[in-house]
Amino acid sequence: MPIRPYLTGAFEPEDIAAMSLAFEQVFKALEIGPRAAREREAVAIRLIELARRGERSPERLIEKVLQKASIVR
Repeated sequence: MPIRPYLTGAFEPEDIAAMSLAFEQVFKALEIGPRAAREREAVAIRLIELARRGERSPERLIEKVLQKASIVR
């Protein structure tokens, strides 16, 4: 499932690609299924928040979301 439905505001295509990659990798790491709508939305909100603050690296986005979830890779 892509992150695009959760996006508000303007992001460059490469920013969206980074967030999309991070979005999918976080789901795999946390074993979040496609029907876990609330969890997916929470992850999307956190990724978008980080991107708005200037984080663009998919690896750092993943790391920060997993740290917030108390999971260190």
